[in-house]
Amino acid sequence: MLRTIGNILWFLLGGLVMGLAWWLIGLVAFITIIGIPWGRACFVIGQFTFLPFGREAVDRKLITGRDDLGTGALGLLGNIIWFILAGFWLAIGHITMALALCLTIIGIPFALQHLKLALLTLAPVGKVIVQR
Repeated sequence: MLRTIGNILWFLLGGLVMGLAWWLIGLVAFITIIGIPWGRACFVIGQFTFLPFGREAVDRKLITGRDDLGTGALGLLGNIIWFILAGFWLAIGHITMALALCLTIIGIPFALQHLKLALLTLAPVGKVIVQR
């Protein structure tokens, strides 16, 4: 019950805006063809950004127990490219939303969630969203 209330409030207090920002970056990535892997990640994380309570982003290596293209050296390279082209800007958006929400006591838990998502924007390649 609390997750549902939290997700509804979150959606109204910044989740919609930032989720759409993730999807917009994903569309741009798909247009470039070479950015399709990043675009796919943008849509998954954008969906997570709409309703984050009760779910969590973890390293895919923790789930599978082995390295793959997204969790090894190529994943690191992908995260560096991602940060330079899009991650920095999404992180600024999440941090801005967090600062705005910190102005009220009720907004502080939502601000903390925005800060967690800002950290995720720095290196989303190799992450998977799981239920808590």
